[in-house]
Amino acid sequence: MSATPTSDPEKKVEVFDEDDAVLAQLGYTQELKRSFGLVGMVGFSFSIVTSWTALSGVLIIGVETGGPPVMIWGWLAVCVFTLSVAYSMAEMCSAYPLAGGQYSWVAVLAPTSWARGFSYICGWFMLIGVIAMGATNNFIATNFVLGTAQLNYGFTIERWHTVLCAYLIALLSMISNIYFPHILNKLSKAVLAWNMLAFVVCLVTILATNDHKQSPKFVFSDFQNFTGWTPPYAVVLGLLQSAYGMCCYDAPAHMTEEIKNARKQAPRAIVMAVYLGFITGFIWLIALSFCIGDLDATATTATGVPVIEIMFNSTGSVAGASALASMISVICLVASNSLMAEGSRSVYAFARDQGLPFSDLLSKVSSRRVPVYAILLTGIVQMAFNSIYFGTVTGFNTIVAVATQGFYLSYAMPLLARILGHFSGKKTKLEGSYSLGRYGIAMNIIGFLFLAFMCVIANLPSTTPVDSENMNYTSAATGLIMLLSAVFWLTTGRKKFTGPESGQLLEVVS
Repeated sequence: MSATPTSDPEKKVEVFDEDDAVLAQLGYTQELKRSFGLVGMVGFSFSIVTSWTALSGVLIIGVETGGPPVMIWGWLAVCVFTLSVAYSMAEMCSAYPLAGGQYSWVAVLAPTSWARGFSYICGWFMLIGVIAMGATNNFIATNFVLGTAQLNYGFTIERWHTVLCAYLIALLSMISNIYFPHILNKLSKAVLAWNMLAFVVCLVTILATNDHKQSPKFVFSDFQNFTGWTPPYAVVLGLLQSAYGMCCYDAPAHMTEEIKNARKQAPRAIVMAVYLGFITGFIWLIALSFCIGDLDATATTATGVPVIEIMFNSTGSVAGASALASMISVICLVASNSLMAEGSRSVYAFARDQGLPFSDLLSKVSSRRVPVYAILLTGIVQMAFNSIYFGTVTGFNTIVAVATQGFYLSYAMPLLARILGHFSGKKTKLEGSYSLGRYGIAMNIIGFLFLAFMCVIANLPSTTPVDSENMNYTSAATGLIMLLSAVFWLTTGRKKFTGPESGQLLEVVS
């Protein structure tokens, strides 16, 4: 693969050769186009993580399960532990910069006797997590669009409105990823600037216009519980909002084969996105809590989006609240496009390793150098997840939980693989540009325990009494995923599934 001429062609060729040589040493051929730099990848990653808008989209969970104190202090706790996971993943990504991300790391780091099987299961959870997260974001973007329309026109939002609008967003993301892949880097840079601008505008506006703010006591200590469960249980449930808000920071790992100087820049993008999300999410949650009106009215707003109700409560203006909500809508729509890209690259990588039915088809790359069939499958499965909302009123919460658990399980598995490998004698040295040194295993253990705890929470029912309408079906979905992965492993996976070739990587490039 030749590099595009630049003002410094020798340096450019060296970077490209290093990226491609690492990929070749791991057993793969460079097929995707390397167009991302650090700024573009941070923008891409933050467009997905975008904690302040993600928290806005699932604010209803926090409002009902503890209120402002749980949202704020829970966010701090979740973010601190998330950093241990992000640093661990950044180190692995630097050593093994592959689009397969988590499952590829498991294949290299786990004890040899069961590395392939464990990697295969991790790959399935990774795919379900990223695709379900795309479906969740389609819902969030839909909710902001329909909520803004409802604020202006006063109609009743039906479930079929939400599902059909989510379908449309998925279709637009599919079309964009197939026909306009060349704009992804530029779009990511633009949305990073838009993201920060929207954050400042929305923050300053609600704080400046709201003349009836809540007291510090209400914000930082008054516990609210609308779940029917006991307070400790409600607090634990409330952490799911923060867990969802701080997710998807593995995105750069799945785009490593499209990043220049991937071993350095992808790990940096992972960690930078978490810090950006941490800070913006914390400030935004405090501002929302001070500006929130009646909690019951906010939770049951006709717009379906508590944040829009808070904006309207603060500004007292339909036009003002609509303008702010529209700024967030743009971010959510771009996030849908980015999640489609991340999801399709994950499908492509897993199919390239013969991890899926019809793998040869799903791993094909078009003349535009994008995996078209992987994009189509990602979009179709996202729409299938969105269809759950037709059948249950808690469909949104269920998909949030499925997405969060899928991601968190796929995050936990490489950490567990390295821990078990380390203590069983397979002490794989991670020799990338981004190394934690002697602190690596400690970070892995802390991160794993945190992820395991959050995976348990994701399966808990959110309201009581529990019935078929409000049941949390995450455990059933998880069981189905495990069953499918086991069936495919026994029938085809154990014979065909491959993974990266482990061994000594290249010297670190300075």
